[in-house]
Amino acid sequence: MKLSAPRAIAFLAALLVFTGLSLARPDSGYHLLNTYKFDAAPGSATEYFDYITVDSAARRVYLSRGTAVQVMNADTGALIGYIPGFKRQHGVALAPELNRGFISDGTLAQVTIFDLKTLKVLGTAKAEPDTDCVVYDPATKRVFTMNGDSHSSTVIDAKSGDVIQTIDLVGSPEFAVADGQGMVYANLANKNQVAAIDAKTLEVKAKWPTAPSGGSTALAIDREHRRLFSAGRNPQMLVVMDADSGKIIQSFPITATTDAAAYDPESKMIFVSTREGNIHIFHEDSPDHYSVVDTVKSQVGAKTMGLDVKTHNLYLDTSDFGAPPAPTAERPRPQPQAVLGTFRVLVYGR
Repeated sequence: MKLSAPRAIAFLAALLVFTGLSLARPDSGYHLLNTYKFDAAPGSATEYFDYITVDSAARRVYLSRGTAVQVMNADTGALIGYIPGFKRQHGVALAPELNRGFISDGTLAQVTIFDLKTLKVLGTAKAEPDTDCVVYDPATKRVFTMNGDSHSSTVIDAKSGDVIQTIDLVGSPEFAVADGQGMVYANLANKNQVAAIDAKTLEVKAKWPTAPSGGSTALAIDREHRRLFSAGRNPQMLVVMDADSGKIIQSFPITATTDAAAYDPESKMIFVSTREGNIHIFHEDSPDHYSVVDTVKSQVGAKTMGLDVKTHNLYLDTSDFGAPPAPTAERPRPQPQAVLGTFRVLVYGR
């Protein structure tokens, strides 16, 4: 059918509008759903919080509070209980098939093993100073700690609780992830690298630069498509990396002091939280192409984050902050101090 000039113009305009609507990506829809406030953790003289671990199947959220691990109901925000007795507790790793959890303590340089159902402590394993991130690899049934100042990873048999080996990483590890197939990846913050660790042989197979990102901290993984999402603080960038070759596929600017990243395999969203009070949200359009979706304003200090893959909700935590302490040689630019007893959990969803 031959169209007249006016009809052709109208048809093309309609086509462009339809195409634009079909290709346009709306904002994420993420907004604050709930705020849960909690008292100071048992034994706390100062307010402290670190990693957030979500057990989507058991509907529990594990909150690192420094002197204790706080366990919260994922749906109601109710306090389930505490696992106390730590000096500077950082992270929690879960091995559901073994009914065991693993808690890192950087000051005590050890990992505490506990029962997932009862929250009772089963034992401890010796690690290295500044034991920080802890991750469980289901393929080998091994637990890997990331010992920042010690530049190492302690490997623990998840069944027996015995230390198998300490791996020299020749760099300061931060976040780590397991691919479920026998590889563990760790950001090396002071080297601007990702270390690829064979969880079976305990060898470092490769170290890949994260440029244009630097000061690599937060790390997440798309296990299906073999993609790593490494976020750094200097320069402040998120990079998408091939988990087999280390090739940088794409990069995006983010705001200051990132400390957590997460990937949702169902929505294909990537989330990066920063201390500045932002949640950066990206979308995996394909394994080789990513796009910016949204930047959701959270609250200052909410730099750590956990993802519930069942509800797609995000859990962040923060507190009120007072004046920073006086500068020292070790800490020339100290951060504002968290106010004891003002800790809260922020839940974001759609």
